[in-house]
Amino acid sequence: MPRNALYASIVFVLAVAAAVVSFVEGNWLGVVWVLMAGVSSNIAWFYIRRERLAQASSTEG
Repeated sequence: MPRNALYASIVFVLAVAAAVVSFVEGNWLGVVWVLMAGVSSNIAWFYIRRERLAQASSTEG
């Protein structure tokens, strides 16, 4: 797993935990944490897919 994808995954897990805590406490700031979780998830998938495509192209030719 690329380092950037690992960092984005860690941010995703922490953002989800923060969102849960915020919503349990009744704080609407959890919406921001949910949005941050979505962005970090997309970043992680981007770097994972980019590495897979690079590996596939290097083994092809």
